[in-house]
Amino acid sequence: MIGHTLHGHGPVRVIALHGWLGDWSVFQPILPALDPARFTFAFADYRGYGKSKSIEGAYTLAEIAADALALADALGWSHFHVLGHSMGGTAALRLALDAGPDRVGRIIAATPVPASGVPFEGEALALFESAAAGSIDARAAIVDFTTGGRLPKVWSRSLAERTAELCDPRAFAAYFRAWSRADFAAEAARLALPVRVLVGEHDAAVTEPFMRATYFANLQGADLVVLPNAGHYPMQEIPLALAAQIEAFL
Repeated sequence: MIGHTLHGHGPVRVIALHGWLGDWSVFQPILPALDPARFTFAFADYRGYGKSKSIEGAYTLAEIAADALALADALGWSHFHVLGHSMGGTAALRLALDAGPDRVGRIIAATPVPASGVPFEGEALALFESAAAGSIDARAAIVDFTTGGRLPKVWSRSLAERTAELCDPRAFAAYFRAWSRADFAAEAARLALPVRVLVGEHDAAVTEPFMRATYFANLQGADLVVLPNAGHYPMQEIPLALAAQIEAFL
């Protein structure tokens, strides 16, 4: 079973799926604002990340979904919600499809990658490929860009450097291919569960127009909230406001 961190003991059960640049600990700033008597969160670490760093695998979205479902089974959760950030927002859709409508109740997707992937090209493709190949400078540049270039550079650098400690290099590179080349939008159209998409107003990558043209294109029952004073990492930038959104929707 994949590594995970449990928080709370309440009846509302949530599996949390992290993004590409970081393990479960990216969510730590929101923990003090999540009511432990109402919620039980299982913060998963994908194969090759964090507590699952030593677990080898194919490093695909389907594998993330299968491992998350196996985690729910091990916890005895027949029904749960999903919180997904960035790459985890894509994996949340894959999990809901593979688990079936009787198991997943709601999805809250924070600055998510769509099920159609991201068609990188030119300088953007070179930057992300460099990050996937191990460049800390490229990773820091991505963090800075996706948060609007408005936050301390030392924070962007720190987040980037932690990926070198937390992630298996092979897994990190493979997951980039997995989320950027995702291609199951037609399947996602079958989902009829409530989905809330959270977009940071300063996120230069996952913008509201991009979300409406992709993540929303086929989903039924989805709505969108723009988060003020946030970029791509609202759990780090505005943890209390993000926790309030999670509690209100779930």
